[in-house]
Amino acid sequence: MPSGETWNYEATVAKVETIIRKIETGELELADVFDQFSVAVEYLHQCEHFLDQRQQQMDLLIETLSDDSDF
Repeated sequence: MPSGETWNYEATVAKVETIIRKIETGELELADVFDQFSVAVEYLHQCEHFLDQRQQQMDLLIETLSDDSDF
């Protein structure tokens, strides 16, 4: 994810959707399609990283709850 910037999952997904729409509607020149596809893939990697981090946090919280219920 970009450092020093405020990153937002929903905004990044919206950017990917915009790129997909432009590709599907033929708004882009062929060279731009490849460039924008690369950008979309990078955005998707950022989203995946974000979701992986949040999943790990949830797993840790669930584990903590399980440990607390043992007492």
